[in-house]
Amino acid sequence: MSNATTATTMTPTIRAEEAAHFGKLAAEWWDPKGSSAMLHKLNPVRLGFLRAAIDSHFAADPRSLRPLAGRRALDVGCGAGLLAEPLARMGAGVTAVDAAEENIAAARAHAEAGGLAIDYRHGELAALGLTGFDLVTSMEVIEHVADKAAFVAALVATVAEDGLLVLSTPNRTAASRLLLVGAAETVGMVPRGTHHWEDFITPLELSDLLAEAGFAMGNPKGISWSPLKGLHLSDDLSLNYIVTARKADGEQA
Repeated sequence: MSNATTATTMTPTIRAEEAAHFGKLAAEWWDPKGSSAMLHKLNPVRLGFLRAAIDSHFAADPRSLRPLAGRRALDVGCGAGLLAEPLARMGAGVTAVDAAEENIAAARAHAEAGGLAIDYRHGELAALGLTGFDLVTSMEVIEHVADKAAFVAALVATVAEDGLLVLSTPNRTAASRLLLVGAAETVGMVPRGTHHWEDFITPLELSDLLAEAGFAMGNPKGISWSPLKGLHLSDDLSLNYIVTARKADGEQA
């Protein structure tokens, strides 16, 4: 399989150059008009998918504002907390991890200013000893790691027996090369150097990696863009997709 290597115990997954790139963006992470503007547009779409997955998997009341009350959530590759904070507001006890120290500092400051108690950690996921989370999320991260198989194995190791894993990532297609890497970075919608097309992973490759780690992947949903709808969930997986996964010996999410 392309873009995948065999996971080994404590195989490093952090790329120093990637952590440095995103660390330089930390100061603007919460500015909806700054270098992370696209993430601010993407976040509501991801949260819509995530809320539906939470309601389905945990049989939560769709009317509840706190469907994760009493549950533990982990956000891996959290940046400055754009997803971790909504998870906390949904009632979860949240732990969040990032490879860039600058991002963790910005995340802590923003959470404290908002009165949110989030346990932010910096470092290699597999070395942090995190386990037993009801919900684990990792959005737009796997395309940046050094070893995808090791990263997936580390993610799976953090999920509770009946927990839910949710990932999103760009697909490796001709369309994503043209639009996500070419056009988006050329016109400044995404900071230059953010994406490396050869590191994108297809849904089939991700499914195989999850299966190797003992998890079954649900049906992916595309994240598409159109002039009328902007970013939205769709059946078109050609640019970006988001998907659930859970332990393979149970019913798929």
